[in-house]
Amino acid sequence: MSRLRLLRLGFFLFGALIFGQLFRIQVLGHDFYAALAEGQHDLFRQLFPERGKIYARDRASGDQEYLLATNRPMHLLYAEPFRLKDPLSAARAIAPLIGEEPEKLAEKLSNKDERYRALARKLDDETRAKIEALGIGGIGFSEEEYRFYPEGSVAAQMLGFVGESERGRSGRYGIEGWFDKELTGAQGYLESEKDPGGRAIAVGNRTVKPAKDGSDLVLTVDRTVQYVACRKLEEWVARHGAERGSVVIVEPDTGAVIALCNAPAFDPNDYGKVEDIGVYNDTAAFDAYEPGSIFKTITMAAGLDTDKISPATPFDDPGEVKIGPYTIRNSDLKAHGKVTMTDVLAESLNTGMVEVVHRLGAPTFLTYVRDFGFGQKPGLELHSEAAGDIEPLERKGDIWSATGSYGQGITVTALQMAAAYAALANDGMMMKPYIVEEIRRADGTVEKRAPKALRRVVSERAARLVSGMLTAVVERGHGKRAGVPGYWIGGKTGTAQIARKDGPGYEIGATIGSFAGYGPIDDPKFAMVVRIDRPKDVQFAESSAAPLFGDIAKFLLDYYQIPPTRK
Repeated sequence: MSRLRLLRLGFFLFGALIFGQLFRIQVLGHDFYAALAEGQHDLFRQLFPERGKIYARDRASGDQEYLLATNRPMHLLYAEPFRLKDPLSAARAIAPLIGEEPEKLAEKLSNKDERYRALARKLDDETRAKIEALGIGGIGFSEEEYRFYPEGSVAAQMLGFVGESERGRSGRYGIEGWFDKELTGAQGYLESEKDPGGRAIAVGNRTVKPAKDGSDLVLTVDRTVQYVACRKLEEWVARHGAERGSVVIVEPDTGAVIALCNAPAFDPNDYGKVEDIGVYNDTAAFDAYEPGSIFKTITMAAGLDTDKISPATPFDDPGEVKIGPYTIRNSDLKAHGKVTMTDVLAESLNTGMVEVVHRLGAPTFLTYVRDFGFGQKPGLELHSEAAGDIEPLERKGDIWSATGSYGQGITVTALQMAAAYAALANDGMMMKPYIVEEIRRADGTVEKRAPKALRRVVSERAARLVSGMLTAVVERGHGKRAGVPGYWIGGKTGTAQIARKDGPGYEIGATIGSFAGYGPIDDPKFAMVVRIDRPKDVQFAESSAAPLFGDIAKFLLDYYQIPPTRK
């Protein structure tokens, strides 16, 4: 082969190599290099996954899904200072539109060695249009996605929020916190050959691993029930000047949480504007308190299950009981004489409950309390959840089980009480409470959560006897205002004292009113606990929590289209 032919072949191969690289850069690698051209920020944005969405279904619209948490594109304003011809003029024109002081903005724009500088985030379309109309070279925009909660404060504590820190964005509190890893997905990465200055070499080798988007969650929560229950709670807390309140609604035969509300709430779209970060905690699941008389139902169920008592078992109420140096009295400070155990529950007699736990024995009582799920976290998959404290029941001395029998000296959460009452409504079978129904992953697979039976806490017979006794509480006891005309509803009031934080004893004049129950009693569709903290105008739960329970129960019966069963 002649030297000329070799030279021609060399030029041809060299040209083919150049053409191949240009084709790879301009065609195959167009998106990658376009991202490089837009700057480092946009490249990083493309390598980050999209956070998964959170949905709730709505029975009223045929189980249609509605977004509770999604991602909303907003505009990021940035500058390329090395391209700005007049930084001071640019700063004076832009500053009023982004709420910045012109002098400070001018300082940011004056560093000619900087190639990129973020100036403002979360700008709307209108603000972007006004800035673009200025026609300033070296000023640009890119899109960023931010977490957006279409329902606002409804379900705020249940959902939590996505917060920002030096380590980046992450889910905080509630479902966003617990499922942060699932929702976040997996970040992609980019590796590319670089020159000595640290710049990517266009014709160098590169490796790109695409981001994996986060999973979507579908909750058991009913959007309409959540909205109505939360709004009624807010109204009731305001009406009584209460410090706060909670509502938990559970489906008895599955354990599915239908609604989880707290008041006061906050706007997760603007979570920084709160006076006390304690508002982020889901009070229903996180804040353990002495439940008071709603716990009497648990004690009575244990007595019935062991055949130590029956609804008709007679009891001669003396009005007070002495245990060592302690004296236990009824809340009304009266002796009621000859009554039945049904009367004990209807009239909420502390002395009667002491009699029940005496017949049970402290060890047996403790076993039932544990079986009902107290003293352990329910495992609802919320970032903040409490186990409560039943340790006093493990101590020696009859006084601890005696006070525990009527819900004093131990602590529980509203969620635990709702799960326990749901077990009684479910003929004594306790279901594991759950709030996530489906996890939809980016690869198309779907993880469906099925109801899970935990254990039988009492016999079917005992559960139905308790249900009948709870109906008596609503029909002729302290729970009358929780009733709904045309239906049999069962439940129990509880007015609990609040333990002092600065020493032993209880605060004077401060109470927490609760009502726990379910309905319709013959075929329960819901179990619910309502809690109202420190109401200012009323003292007892029959005037605070019970009427709210009845109001929500009436809505639920109408919403589920359950026909009346009585006149």
